Amino acid sequence: MHLNYLEILNPLVNKGYGVKMLAEKLGLQPSEVMAIGDQENDLAMIEYAGTGVAMGNAIDSVKQIAQFVTRTNMEDGVAHAIEELVL
Repeated sequence: MHLNYLEILNPLVNKGYGVKMLAEKLGLQPSEVMAIGDQENDLAMIEYAGTGVAMGNAIDSVKQIAQFVTRTNMEDGVAHAIEELVL
């Protein structure tokens, strides 16, 4: 939780919807998509993706739905996830 941070979002659109639309446009199945996140606004995206990855510093609800937990932001978690799960 960020005490000095405010997000205002359209309730009809989220990152999961955006990733789904992009995947469909590219002809990808959810099983071919990896999503990485750390906050509540990443939940729908991680749920949609065939491979959901939580950052090591993610909130608990993200870690609970992700198939994998990678390193933290400060430990190059995104690069580590790509190296381990994609390359």
